[in-house]
Amino acid sequence: MRASTTTTWTCPTSSSELTLYHFRERLGPVELAFTDRHGGVSRVPFESLNLAIPGGAGGDDADAVRENHARVLADFAPGLALVDLSQVHSAVVVGADPAAGRERGDGLVTDRSDVVLLVRAADCVPVVVADPQARVVGTAHAGREGVRAGVVTETVAALRALGGSDFTAWIGPHVCGRCYEVPGSLQDDVAAVVPQARATTSWGTPSLDLGAGVRAQLEADDVRVVDASTCTRESDDLFSYRRDGARSGRLAALVRLHP
Repeated sequence: MRASTTTTWTCPTSSSELTLYHFRERLGPVELAFTDRHGGVSRVPFESLNLAIPGGAGGDDADAVRENHARVLADFAPGLALVDLSQVHSAVVVGADPAAGRERGDGLVTDRSDVVLLVRAADCVPVVVADPQARVVGTAHAGREGVRAGVVTETVAALRALGGSDFTAWIGPHVCGRCYEVPGSLQDDVAAVVPQARATTSWGTPSLDLGAGVRAQLEADDVRVVDASTCTRESDDLFSYRRDGARSGRLAALVRLHP
């Protein structure tokens, strides 16, 4: 049995310090957000709102990460059950079920108003998709493998199966094509499936623009797209694996349905 511990956190002294979000919006019953790295309790190098899986890769203090989650959920979705994933860079989409535990996949969908969906990213593209009229929502984690495999396309298909038809999608913070250098062979592999992802870095080498690839996939499915992105590598307000390495924290995409 794990020994019980008591940890005391220092809370922000004013609401202006508790920013939490890069972007937050409500559209009818749908509320969504992309977090930034502020307002949490994690210490260097994860400061401060690291929303990785507690005890997962990276080495941040698990109790600090749990407190970070608690702060965000208390503000964004008080009282709702969190559903997240063990993300595996796939096109697997899971129907949200709090009783199932953390399943493996990279897309989540639901028509329930008693849950909040969460995916994590630190350069990959976090995406939220919703049909407010049909009351269905989903979120996806689209890295280069997810873009190549079509995780956002599969997420939209799963939402159609739940009754959705008129979708809006929000693309969150991710590494931009100017910064995401890859070997030419890898660029060719992804661009063979999603040509819009082919890009060039600001220093003239092959790269991938995963955001452009995701947008193309969504628009091919007749989904309206809202660009809520900023380059994670270029912004100190966001976590970036490319910039900070394996000890980078994670930001989150969140979405819920209000009753």
